[in-house]
Amino acid sequence: MVYVKRCPECGSVNLTYDSHLGEIICNDCGLVVEEKMVDTGVDLSGKFDKSEKKGRAGAPTSIQKFDRGLTTNVGEIADIYKLDPKQSRTFIKLKRWQERVSTSIERNLRLAMAELRKISSYLNLPNVVRDEAARIYNYVLQRGFVRGRSMESVVAACLYAACRSYNIPRTLDEMATASDVERKEIGRTYRFIIRKLGIKITQSSPKDYISRFASVLKLSPKTQNDALKILKRADEVELTSGRGPAGIAAAALYVAALMNDEKKTQREVADIAGITEVTIRNRYKELIEKLGLEEKIKAKEKEIDKS
Repeated sequence: MVYVKRCPECGSVNLTYDSHLGEIICNDCGLVVEEKMVDTGVDLSGKFDKSEKKGRAGAPTSIQKFDRGLTTNVGEIADIYKLDPKQSRTFIKLKRWQERVSTSIERNLRLAMAELRKISSYLNLPNVVRDEAARIYNYVLQRGFVRGRSMESVVAACLYAACRSYNIPRTLDEMATASDVERKEIGRTYRFIIRKLGIKITQSSPKDYISRFASVLKLSPKTQNDALKILKRADEVELTSGRGPAGIAAAALYVAALMNDEKKTQREVADIAGITEVTIRNRYKELIEKLGLEEKIKAKEKEIDKS
């Protein structure tokens, strides 16, 4: 009796051996009937020559993915429905079982990492900040610190903490806008996380915001330098302590813009800084009074009115 290999799924004998992949594939239903080890001559020890293509190394792992990119998924629903009805039912059942056997932590991480990528993309944050935020979230999740708090607020707080760690100037208002979570809730969660984890984060400086605000407002380099000089003088007279760094930075840019005939409205500057016009107005008055800039500003305003 001659033994003939058949497909266990459809019983077909129409099989093909792929020497590159080392697989025996059914031509009728596409099932991989058998897998064999194939030596392609590529070194898997990690010592690759720079000229060699690392074709079998696979995609790099990433902490921004809930499974670090190592889990094999059954497939997408759209692809499963392209199969014949019998196979579709089989793979749908497998996909459901894959979801059922995942732990609550894995399900939480899947949603949280998707939210993290969305907020990071909206704020255009560098990859190193995303990795740090993902690491912090994994840490607080494993220790149960997320209980009683919304996943969105914890993700936003972790991103804010990561930004502060790497001195990336982002305000709570920007985080709130990107995540649709209230500013106060993000602030509370952020303070809770850094207290529980013992993270020491230095206070952000108004100088950190000057470059970004000036770039968005399209102000000249001279105006940026003048704003930094104003902030230096304000720091010497202790005008920056106890006040929001974004508000002080925005007011300094507003004053510097007036001094250099680059007229910007308080509304424009406030919108960029994520603060109110009242805050801009108060910080502006404090700066020109304490630094003795009233006469110079008034002279510039008269020149603008004449022109």
